[in-house]
Amino acid sequence: MTDDDRVFKALADPTRRFLLDLLFARDGRTLSELESELEMTRFGVMKHLRVLEEADLVIARKSGREKRHFLNPVPIRSIHDRWIDKYTERQTAALTELKTELEQEP
Repeated sequence: MTDDDRVFKALADPTRRFLLDLLFARDGRTLSELESELEMTRFGVMKHLRVLEEADLVIARKSGREKRHFLNPVPIRSIHDRWIDKYTERQTAALTELKTELEQEP
């Protein structure tokens, strides 16, 4: 499985996307903090976090007795650059050209 495959697999699940949104809103949350936002078992949240960690979307760090989870936006940016940006480049260039043409008209 490639890195892109892992990221797409991780992003395919709404619960995992919700966890990423929580970390985007406030990074460095513990498992207990994340679990309190979901109606699922601690084990279920841990499984979702493991998939996110395998895709490098979440980085876990020990802080004393706690384990804190941090969002890593780099894989999402890589997906954007590879799969989204290149497909919108022509449209953006066309809009820029149209704007230039319209501004030059008397």
